[in-house]
Amino acid sequence: MTRQQIRISDIIIPKYLPIFNNRQVKHIILTSGRAGTKSSFAAIRADYQLVSDANGSVVVLRKRHNKLRKTVYKEMLRGINRLQVPKHLFKIGKSPMEITYKKYETTMYFSGSDGIDDTKGIIDEDKPIKLVILDELTEFFDDGEGEDELANIEATFVRGNKSGFQMIYLYNPPKNPNAEINQWCKKMEERSDCVHIHTDYRDVPIDWLGQDLIDTAEEMKAADIKMYRWTWLGESTGVDDLIYYMFSPKAHIYNPESYSKESREAIGEIGIGVDYGQKNPTTFEAFGIDHEVQCLRGLKEYYYSGRDENKQKSPSDYAKDMKKFCDELEREYKRVVSYIFIDPSAAGLIEEVRRILPHISVILAKNDVALGISRVQKFLSFKKILVSTSQKMLIREMGLYQYDEKSIQKGKEEPLKVNDHCEDALRYLIMGMWRLISYMLPMSERGDNR
Repeated sequence: MTRQQIRISDIIIPKYLPIFNNRQVKHIILTSGRAGTKSSFAAIRADYQLVSDANGSVVVLRKRHNKLRKTVYKEMLRGINRLQVPKHLFKIGKSPMEITYKKYETTMYFSGSDGIDDTKGIIDEDKPIKLVILDELTEFFDDGEGEDELANIEATFVRGNKSGFQMIYLYNPPKNPNAEINQWCKKMEERSDCVHIHTDYRDVPIDWLGQDLIDTAEEMKAADIKMYRWTWLGESTGVDDLIYYMFSPKAHIYNPESYSKESREAIGEIGIGVDYGQKNPTTFEAFGIDHEVQCLRGLKEYYYSGRDENKQKSPSDYAKDMKKFCDELEREYKRVVSYIFIDPSAAGLIEEVRRILPHISVILAKNDVALGISRVQKFLSFKKILVSTSQKMLIREMGLYQYDEKSIQKGKEEPLKVNDHCEDALRYLIMGMWRLISYMLPMSERGDNR
């Protein structure tokens, strides 16, 4: 039976067609918003390299080894399906991760680049590397040596190639136009051997994406146009000084007195985020899952500043305050508090709270600031968080919590360490309860569950 031939124009978007068979361009930078299909293109191009060139192999790099299998490795296997090449024509290995086209013995290697010298061992003497794909390029700048590391990778693999060597770089542009990777891209655009193509979901046929995805994009467009332009269009929209610029009293604050007894007793799991300070304030922010409205509902706040009160409290004092705080919540909402997420630097407080409240899961908070802020922003943008009027200090900080302007100018967004205590507690809570609450967001906004 003759296998039906597939046309490349049927499986990649028109914007990518001019570069698919162009081997004269050495550097191809592909940026996009969400669902711009750059990863799909890179996979098809990489798989095609194996089956079309008897003398050229491929290497696919991410900054971290542990992210390879669930991302680019899976995408490359999908690319084989899209090309409609039978998988039995390949040797597909998981340990090590390699894909080899049996006819030519051309191989696709997968590796992390944990250090600037990490890639030097991946050199195919018989079938030189003709194509290097660098996925999630921002990681090479945020966690690596940036431009120096990319130059080292190029120098490693270009050896042994007389012509046709290419590097494809994939990333979603950061919000900040001053980010180092954005500056690198501008510099690369000036080179005669570089092409930069930017796409977004509007460049892709609707039947490839599905109407649900289009609806999700439009939902964000209606909720937060600036977030939409960055997330879905891939524009570097700039960074607001005010971190939670999307917070609005009308959309995000409710009066608990208008909340019925029946609704209170229907609240799901209750979590408490805790930011601890010795001289700085210590705060507890309690939220419950409102399954009926599908939101995270603010319930109660505790705030104590030893500096303002001219009296310091010990960890055991705060643990007693926490017990009282939980007892009041449990009486009012007729259920036991499920989780307490505490600032990981507060070892003494964690020990005291675990001792005095053994029936509650006391968990070290995840302190990934950038990821935590992005998740809080999503909940605010989609109006999936309601703050009680009783959470006065949290509400106050929403209008004061800012990035350091100097850090923005340097391309790194770092929050100022003022007016951040309740905001840190909220971030700990959302990070800790993410597995339970991310379902409230559109599917494409949930990310991973870590």
